Amino acid sequence: MPQIIRTDSFLDQFQELSKEAQKHVLKTIRFLAQNPGHPSLKVHGIKGTPFWEAYASISIRVIFERTGDTLVLLACGHHDILKKY
Repeated sequence: MPQIIRTDSFLDQFQELSKEAQKHVLKTIRFLAQNPGHPSLKVHGIKGTPFWEAYASISIRVIFERTGDTLVLLACGHHDILKKY
């Protein structure tokens, strides 16, 4: 099971989400911790970057970086957060 690290920017963005969106993100983090390859996460690399994207819902994404057996959570929010990565 990978270690999960939440960055300050991730935590700040998480606090800005609605309670419903926060529930989706928390569920995604649990799935990432238990099985990063879980099909519902639709995990895939962000083209041209070292970062990865997981779906928390149709419009909410979690951006992270894989370092060995560690997942560093960088950002979460609506699909437009991808523009930063």
